[in-house]
Parts: sequence; C-alpha cells; structure tokens
Amino acid sequence: MIESEKLLQNKIKSLAIKKGVKLISSDSIYLSSDTKFGKNVLIEPYVVIGKGVKIGNNVKILSFSYIEKTKIGNNVTIGPFARLRPDTVLEDNSKIGNFVEIKKSRVGKNSKVNHLSYIGDSILGKNVNVGAGTITCNYDGKNKYKTKILDNAFIGSNSSLVAPVKIGKNTVIGAGSTITKDVKDNTLALSRISQREFKKIKK
Repeated sequence: MIESEKLLQNKIKSLAIKKGVKLISSDSIYLSSDTKFGKNVLIEPYVVIGKGVKIGNNVKILSFSYIEKTKIGNNVTIGPFARLRPDTVLEDNSKIGNFVEIKKSRVGKNSKVNHLSYIGDSILGKNVNVGAGTITCNYDGKNKYKTKILDNAFIGSNSSLVAPVKIGKNTVIGAGSTITKDVKDNTLALSRISQREFKKIKK
C-alpha cells in the first residue's frame, strides 16, 4: 500500500473507531470513506469493504469477507469468506456464512445462507433456509433471470434452482434436486433418480 493510501486508511479507520466500530487487527482491514456504520459493529481481520456499503446495528463481519454496494440490516452476521456483490440487501437477523456469494439479491428477515452457495438475481422471503451447495442458475449465456423463494422455504443441500423460478411458501426442496418449474406453497419438491445398487462382476 502506497504511503498516501495508508494515511487515508488510517484516517478512515480512526473515524470508524470513534463511531464505535470495533476493528480487530485494523492494519489488515480495508474500509471505504463512504461506508455508513450503525452501532456495535465488529469487523474481523482481512475484511474489505468497498464503496456504497451501509451497515446496521449489531453486525458482525467475519474474516476474509469482501463487500461492495450492499445494504446490511441489524443483527446480521457475515462470513467468514463471504462475498457480497452490488445491489445486495440483507434484512434484519439474516446470516450469510462461509464461502457464500450474493449478487443483486435481497435476503429476508431471519433467513440463512450458511455454506458454499451462490445466490444471484434473487429475492428470498422471511425465515428461508438455504442448504450447503445450493446455487441459483440465473444466467443462460445471454440473459439474467430471477429466482423468488417465499417465506419459510427450506432449500435442501446441493440444489440447483434454474431461473426464472418461484419457490412457494413453506416449501421443502429435497437435497440434490434440480428445480426448473415453479413450486407451489406447502409442498415437497424432489428431482432425483432412484438409488440403485449392482453387484460387481468378478473378473
């Protein structure tokens, strides 16, 4: 980091600390001058906050996370190793876990995307749980499409949601499913072949 940038970062971090932001190992953290901080914000080492970020109260941003042009509500936990790309909104009490990428999406209140997932061009309602390895397939090579996941939906691990698609309220998507059509409220949706076993042929 060149000297002028280092001086600017020191100034930005000093102002943040005066506002009550707790920076752990501040030398490893990068902040932008336009970041808006709420109360009781904790930022762990090796976090990068780009331009256009607004952070609410009681927010924890864990190590190795990258955030830009994102609005973060109250009581939100992010990371470690999370990436929040432009036009992301995290509502109150939501959680974004490790190795999760969110782009141009809204994550509703009390919703969780905990592990190894990609959520793009999507709207998640309240109390949605997204299992590990889930992706929204939002791009067909030419156009981007929307995914809507309504309140209280449970998305099983290793699911692929092929947009445009709507997942209804109180719905369960079985682990390992590829969903290509809208799913009605209060249903279980599966797309798996039956498990089969074959005896080995001895040579």
